[in-house]
Amino acid sequence: AGSVRGERRTPPPPSASAACRTRIAVREGLVPDDRYHGIYFAMLLAGVGFLLPYNSFIMDVDYLHRKFTGSPIVFDMSLTYILVALGAVILNNALVERLSLHTRISAGYLFALGPLVFVSVFDVWLELFNSRQSYAITLTAVATVAFGCTVQQSSFYGYTGMLPKRYTQGVMTGESTAGVIVSLSRIFTKLLVENEKNNTIIFFLFSVSMETLCLLLHMLVWRSRFVRYHTGRVQHGDAWVKGQIAAPAAQQRGGYRIHRDISTEDEVPHAHTHTQAHAPPAEADASNPFNGCHGDGTYVRFDVPKPKTKRTWVTVKDAALRRCAVARVLWPYMLSICVTYFVTLCLFPGLESELRNEALGEWLPILTMGLFNMADFVGKILAACPYEWGGTQLVSCTCVRVLFLPLFVMCVSPTRHPLLAHPAWPCALSVLLGISNGYLGSVPMIQAVGRVPPQQRELAGNTMTVSYMAGLMLGSAVSYSTFGLTSHTPPAHSHAHPRTSPQTPIPPLVAP
Repeated sequence: AGSVRGERRTPPPPSASAACRTRIAVREGLVPDDRYHGIYFAMLLAGVGFLLPYNSFIMDVDYLHRKFTGSPIVFDMSLTYILVALGAVILNNALVERLSLHTRISAGYLFALGPLVFVSVFDVWLELFNSRQSYAITLTAVATVAFGCTVQQSSFYGYTGMLPKRYTQGVMTGESTAGVIVSLSRIFTKLLVENEKNNTIIFFLFSVSMETLCLLLHMLVWRSRFVRYHTGRVQHGDAWVKGQIAAPAAQQRGGYRIHRDISTEDEVPHAHTHTQAHAPPAEADASNPFNGCHGDGTYVRFDVPKPKTKRTWVTVKDAALRRCAVARVLWPYMLSICVTYFVTLCLFPGLESELRNEALGEWLPILTMGLFNMADFVGKILAACPYEWGGTQLVSCTCVRVLFLPLFVMCVSPTRHPLLAHPAWPCALSVLLGISNGYLGSVPMIQAVGRVPPQQRELAGNTMTVSYMAGLMLGSAVSYSTFGLTSHTPPAHSHAHPRTSPQTPIPPLVAP
């Protein structure tokens, strides 16, 4: 432990485990500092790692339109991503108490990196597949990326929920930073390298490099004293949720309640009697001579009999009750984030990718999507402003964003002569949509974790992510209706990709 801020403390014995050292640090008030804001910067890059692979696929919209002429490739990619991501969030919530946090995050990075490398090398560079095979491979890659990134994202929200509030805001700012980085990368590669194949290869390889950097930084930060200290605090009891489910749990366990939390690498089972259920961990340890902290970080109570009921059923029931207790507190924040992303996914990236203009051609969707990503980044920064929103206020503001739907439809309909035909209209609307999405998509997530005790913040982060993914799925499904407004628009350029011209249009996954 050493000394902190000039105050010398007695260090723990060298034989003590990491869990014991963390508990001693908590009791003695030794709080490590985030020197030079390095942990915050790493969390910001972690947010970049969530959405950078998917953004890399959809921001290459000009290449996709030429390669898959007449197909709703962006709509299919969006729907595929959301459907798989929703399943991944549900699976991650089911495994949150089964697999360690570090294992889930590391596996997520690997699932995200693999498809990105495969598509950039074998499909874009070597061109080993025909048009239909490439279409299927692209959607498969997006599905794999969706699974990995969503498990990683959902776990990170729980992870940062155990840290101070500004680190959750840092992760969400990183998500918008991913869009900005990918947008600028695509603009510059398209401007500086004329050959479409070469600029696309460079674009993908840059994304692979950034994702690798995010993985390496996570591996370093995970073992820092700052992160170990804050994640270790969740091992000090579960009094809040125990109070929510005390009566039925106590009856089924014959007067004893046992909880095992492996949200971090160190596993610390706790056994408490009824008299200790609501006592702070330090007091419980001091007052109970039968409890002890061994070298492996395990508390042992020798007079506790083995439960006679089946632990599997008790574990499932406890998990459901925990989630219900958290949802009862967080439902306004869950609803607001769901509505926010529902409206956004109705319009982005699907409808925005189909915007056309005679003067700008394929540059218009690249420009509007880039403006959305940059505005979203600004909105996430504004979310750091210290203003406490009420649940009703948030829900009301998110519902006002429904007005964006008819406004964007007027930018593409009627097909040949839209009501808002000038390119300034979709650009301005994209900026407003991005700022509101960044702000109203971040505030509920940041403030929700503060509504529950520290021991339940990982679970709160995972619960909020389920609502977030539900809004994405509904919005992505509804966005298919907008494809019918643009499907008869003639291509801005008559020539197609040399590998795929002429070709039969590839049907959508879902009929518009």
